[in-house]
Amino acid sequence: MRPPLAIVTTGPASTPIDRVRRITNFSTGEIGLLLSAALVSHGFETLLFRGKHAVCTGDIPGATVREFLSNSDLARLLTTTAAERGGEVREFFHAAALSDYEVSALTNPDGHPIIGHKIPGNLPRLHLTLEPAAKILPNLRQWFPNARITAWKYELDGSKNDALNEARRQITSGFCDASAVNGSAYGNGFGLLTNEKSVLHFDTRRELADFLALRAAKSVNPV
Repeated sequence: MRPPLAIVTTGPASTPIDRVRRITNFSTGEIGLLLSAALVSHGFETLLFRGKHAVCTGDIPGATVREFLSNSDLARLLTTTAAERGGEVREFFHAAALSDYEVSALTNPDGHPIIGHKIPGNLPRLHLTLEPAAKILPNLRQWFPNARITAWKYELDGSKNDALNEARRQITSGFCDASAVNGSAYGNGFGLLTNEKSVLHFDTRRELADFLALRAAKSVNPV
């Protein structure tokens, strides 16, 4: 009998400006590393999709690691996995810091396209046009219909209540079953909402990762 299958996404996505420059989110990828190790210790077959520029890249014995650069890269990897094993995935943890926007045009002040593999370094000014990037979270239920989905919200502005309300909105949207929230708006540590009202607090990433992995194990192997 095959072990239960879990997927973790972690680390930053990026969108290229030219061949040497990119716009990216800051994300260490540490939570994915900790969570994948904890899931393996609880008997899960674990697939970790990690942003190529994550700084926490230690080995995770027993986990399969696949790297992505952009939202589109990750979507391609996930749709391939869904086609092959989508129905087997029991737990999905979507912690990757994905791009909200991508570069759609690069022009000089006169509106003419800047062409070349590398933007000249002596231009007095240039204009980047950004457009919304493809979203991953709204597609996960279709790709992995039997998975319990835990998403992440990183909030900097507003109050702790505001941050928690953003996490609640993720759940009420129907895109996920639970939402982990952190950032300066939330304050120190991490919150976890498993429904619209209850909030659990964890002081460290490791505490959160251990709780989520144990919760997943209890779900697939109820006592």
